[in-house]
Amino acid sequence: MVKCNTMADVRREIDRIDRELVKLLAERQTYIEQAGAIKGERTRVRDEARIEEVVQKVLAEADRAGLSRAIAEPLWRLLIERSIAHEYDVFDAKPRATGTGD
Repeated sequence: MVKCNTMADVRREIDRIDRELVKLLAERQTYIEQAGAIKGERTRVRDEARIEEVVQKVLAEADRAGLSRAIAEPLWRLLIERSIAHEYDVFDAKPRATGTGD
């Protein structure tokens, strides 16, 4: 962590962190897309048990890192919901076997 003496310093560091977060979120998205491609049934896209597992892991990591749970939990729940919506899009875009018997 850098000690900031001015608001310009603070903003520069926040911008730097935001750039890194975007890279990490883009990487996370690639795994969401792979999940959408791998899953065989649309009903498997949303997994309530996995959602809660992820949130609990994030909260434990937030506690270790000093991130407020009031920031971490709603942020991750939103991230998860948007990720699930994206995964549905990926799943729905998959080519399907037609089974026409031609």
